[in-house]
Amino acid sequence: MLRRTPRKAQAQALASMHHARLREEVPAMASLYERLGGLDAINAVVDSFVARCAGDERINPKFARTEVPRLKKMLVDQVCEATGGPCTYTGRDMRETHDGMGVTAGEFGALVEDLVATLDEFDVPKAEQDELLGLLAPMRGDIVEVESPETGTPLPESYQTAPALT
Repeated sequence: MLRRTPRKAQAQALASMHHARLREEVPAMASLYERLGGLDAINAVVDSFVARCAGDERINPKFARTEVPRLKKMLVDQVCEATGGPCTYTGRDMRETHDGMGVTAGEFGALVEDLVATLDEFDVPKAEQDELLGLLAPMRGDIVEVESPETGTPLPESYQTAPALT
């Protein structure tokens, strides 16, 4: 179960207020990055999403040897860039990153469910959720290696993780 920290609660409140204000002020032509609330909102969502994934037994075995600060930075940069923000994603491509992990279709689906639950937690409007998921969905083919509904499969011993951030 996730425990709300004061920092997380503050970030969540700010994100909720920001989304309410955006619905009134941001024109439809604004980038998804702007409509999501910018870098601070993306950071808050990624922090919560990674915590949710860590607690999800359907997928957490795949993160057993993950360097969490690197994962968070790469996710923030990837979402920021993909949504039209000023960040540049410098990580490996999704095929290289997930090659040999044995990610199943069920695990990918569970991860998407965790992302949607996190976006709901931050009151991200459905239109923005759908747009974000539409940007991320094409990565499925580079991530899923096993077309199985199975979840909770172990990370193969032979899998080589990315180097730590320096």
